[in-house]
Amino acid sequence: MSRQQRDALDALFRSVPRSEVPPAPAEQRAGFAAAITRPGPADVAVRRTVLGGRPALEFEPAGAPARGRLLYLHGGGYVIGSPDTHAGLVGELARRAGLPTTSVDYRLAPEHPFPAALDDGLAAYRELLATGTDPRALALAGDSAGGGLVIATLLAARDAGLPMPAAVAVFSPWVDLAVTGESVRSRKDADPLFVEADLHAYADHYLGADDRTHPLASPLYADLTGLPPLLVQVGTNELLLDDAVRLATRAVAADVEVTLEVGPGLPHVYQHHYGRLDEADAALDRTARFLTDRLDAARSDAVRSDVVG
Repeated sequence: MSRQQRDALDALFRSVPRSEVPPAPAEQRAGFAAAITRPGPADVAVRRTVLGGRPALEFEPAGAPARGRLLYLHGGGYVIGSPDTHAGLVGELARRAGLPTTSVDYRLAPEHPFPAALDDGLAAYRELLATGTDPRALALAGDSAGGGLVIATLLAARDAGLPMPAAVAVFSPWVDLAVTGESVRSRKDADPLFVEADLHAYADHYLGADDRTHPLASPLYADLTGLPPLLVQVGTNELLLDDAVRLATRAVAADVEVTLEVGPGLPHVYQHHYGRLDEADAALDRTARFLTDRLDAARSDAVRSDVVG
């Protein structure tokens, strides 16, 4: 990261208020939208649609080859965020991967606590399969809470007997709503965005009195057997560093193919800073290659199976 990029990020993060007492959800949503929303790329068409009974944004990169589809679940602690706040990030990933992408506006807490977001994620996945999307041509991605929701959605799909997609990628996933990671304490002075109270407040809104270690709310505590190839990206300057590392470790123990990338000195979901941070652009490029390589491999395997069959 260049000194100019570092200074720009420092100025951005100084503009985001940090408080030991998180504000009300409505105030958080407005502030988050104002701080993070960026438009999608000019060469990616965006339209509003519905998937799984929920509003969604559809991203269609110009000249995208018929190689697959991406389902994206946005971050925001299950309380804030939307496909609109993430249009820039999702559009950039769709463009770089050349994949038509759907970003789902799942229901948010506290108005709609667990398992509402999970139900919406699973409904979107079911509809894609039911309307003819070959799971071998499908990938999933998400950031922060959306990253945890992606993993939980696939676990619920697996338990329901649905086929797995070709690949999954998560940025700074929040997978432990019990907030037990050592980095929550050890990185408290390094994280420019969050304090520990933020994580507990989000978990309270989403889970209420429910078990913080429920495997479909906190996938760190789940049996991860059968998940598709997984890419995990995280920065060292964030409270959720240990969530990502422990998720990757548990996935490896479950015989899941895992690629873990830890970015030195980088903040939570640093991929949002594409175009102004070299590491963000490089990370999105690597994610695009990871997804398309697995989709291509799944397509090749399908062709070989058809020939043999």
